[in-house]
This record gives sequence, structure tokens and C-alpha cells, in this order.
Amino acid sequence: MTTPRQDSTRPDVQDACPAQAAAGARVLDPGQPADGPPEPRPTPPRLARGESHGAVQTVSVWTERVPGRGEDAEPLVAHHWNSVQGLLAVFDGSGGAGAAPAWQSADGTSRTGAWVGARTARLATECWLHAMTNGYQDAEPESLRAFLAYYLDVAPKRQSKIGGTMRRQLPTTLAGVHYQVAASDTEVELRALWAGDSRAYALLPQDGLHVLTRDHTRESDALELLRSDPPMTNLICADRDFAIGSHQLSLPLPCVLLAATDGFFGYVHTPADFEQLLLRTLQQAAGVAEWADLIRREVESFTADDASLALVSLGYPDFDDLQHQFAPRLRMLAEQQARGRPSALTRPPDPAADPGEAAARIKAWQDQSWQAYRHGYESYLPPAPEELA
Repeated sequence: MTTPRQDSTRPDVQDACPAQAAAGARVLDPGQPADGPPEPRPTPPRLARGESHGAVQTVSVWTERVPGRGEDAEPLVAHHWNSVQGLLAVFDGSGGAGAAPAWQSADGTSRTGAWVGARTARLATECWLHAMTNGYQDAEPESLRAFLAYYLDVAPKRQSKIGGTMRRQLPTTLAGVHYQVAASDTEVELRALWAGDSRAYALLPQDGLHVLTRDHTRESDALELLRSDPPMTNLICADRDFAIGSHQLSLPLPCVLLAATDGFFGYVHTPADFEQLLLRTLQQAAGVAEWADLIRREVESFTADDASLALVSLGYPDFDDLQHQFAPRLRMLAEQQARGRPSALTRPPDPAADPGEAAARIKAWQDQSWQAYRHGYESYLPPAPEELA
């Protein structure tokens, strides 16, 4: 990774981003002309983009559960060709903690603190990457935290009349991966970065999906987190201190890296279902753009939340090779997950069936599935804080 510098915690916004990005409220609309009214820019209810640039292929998926009211920011996927490094990240505004209005657009649309927080965090992260690629900052988590704190401080916000320990100003999660391809082109150095309960992953053809982040919640078991919704213990926000988790490792190339908000992985039946979604749509697609669209369609069919995903494939010569390398993994995973899967999950509900018995069968199958899947999934899981003490 980049060598730390003495000024690594000081966000030099004048060098990192265009001058207008440091002007407070304007961070939410960097395209606004300096001497005229803002032009209308309708927010699309969904986004699915896939691009192929040789051995670098990228996917961005973003969808709102309620059109125009989504609090996830659009995912960030950026690759810097000269330095062969990049960043992918997602941002999920915390609607419960940041439900109060914080900003109003020129057309009168009111935006919540969660909406503002996620988009401000996205801009701060993009400026941080810009500073790194220009040699102004390093890749340390404290450097990113300083950028986030600065931009949240100058972002528009209102003092809420409603207090309480759960309230936050401009609260949002963040999960991402900064990567640097080694000079040998045989491995990639990774730094997973996160705050909250969004997640970053590595996807490998030999052993599947590996989580690279540990949710900032008191519960860390991925299956139990599907069954409950514990409060977050750390969250990016403007009015309280927060931390950026960090986890470094190296992986052989080729590999796939991704980050996702809980709209993707929080509404499946088991953690393995998320990997199966990614691999099934990969095999169905004719190209990376169609893969992005199939992922979007799939998540919209089951999620009850906004959902965003950022993905980069590194080192595969083309999309056909990417498909070919992961085909055996999908066959193995599909067979494993079909074993004992209750009919209540695959067929319309039977009105005559006992709901309690069906729920018990689903729970037993989930436990079985998780035990078969857990070791590989958690093989790169960061240690718990108490394990570091």
C-alpha cells in the first residue's frame, strides 16, 4: 500500500477536488453552474451499469425501494490506470437515525439527513481517492476518516428538535475496498474499509464468496444477523465521533471484489444465497452490462430496502473467461444449497400446512446450510475487537 505521509490525516480539499466541492452545500450538486439556476436533473429510480475494459470489468447496481426516496447513494467504482489501483464503495444512509429533514433542493424536494449523509460520504470518499492517486494522501483509514469528517462538517444540516441516543446528523454506513495491483500482475493488495453494517467481499472461483468486513454490531454471526436486526455500534455521522474499520490482505489474481449494502444480503434465506445470486446471473448474462441488469432485476424481486452494489473483476481476460472460471463453483454451490431445501421456499405456500412446522424446517435447513458454507465465507473475516486486545 501507499507509504504513510506526515499529513495523512489532513484532508487537503483544495488539491483533492475541484474548488466548488469545498463550498458546503454545493457538495451535493457539483455540476451546478456558478452563475445560474440549477438545471433539473431527475433522479432515476434504478441504475445498472456494466463496463468491460480488457482485464478490468466493473458493475454498478443501485435501486430504490420507493422511487425518489432512496437513501443509498449511488455506488462508487473507480480504477486509476496509471497507478493500477482503484476503489469500490457503497453508502447506505441510516434512515432510522437520520430521518429528520436536512436539506431542500431548488425544486422544493426535502431530503433527509440519511440521504444527505450517504451522498456527502460518497463525495468525500471520491475526493480521498483523487488525493491518493495524485500523491497527496495515503490509504490509511484515518486519512479517509478525516476526509469524511471534514465534508460532513460543511454539508447542509439542520438541528432536530427530537433528541435521543439513536439520533444522528447525516448518518450513513460505508463499505469499500481499496486495491493496488502488484507490479508482477500476479496478486493484488487489498484494504477493506467500513463503518456500520454494509459489507465488502472477495469472490474467488476456487472457494467462493469471502466477507472482508465485520459488521459494527454486537452480533457478528451472518445467519443470526439475517434473523435479527441489531443496532449498529459505529456509524459515520456529523455530530459524533466514528471510526473506519480496516483489514489488509493480499490475494492472487484474477479475482472479483465487491461491496454491497444490506438490501442485497439482508433479505436472502442464507448467506450462501447471495453468492448464488451473483454466480447464477453471471452465467445467464451475455456480457457484463447484462450481468448488471440481471443482478438488479434479481434483487428487486426480493428486497424490502434500497440496494446498491459495486463490483470489479481484475485479471480475467474477458467476460467469457470470467464465466468459465466460475461455472464449476456455481454447480457445486447450487447442489449444496438444494440439499434439504424446504419446499416452502421453492413453492407457493400450502394453506393446509402448519406454519410452525414449516418455520422449524426452514430454520433447521438454514442452520445446515450455514454450517456447510461458513468456513469458506469467514476465512478472511477480520478478527473481533476483543481478539485484537
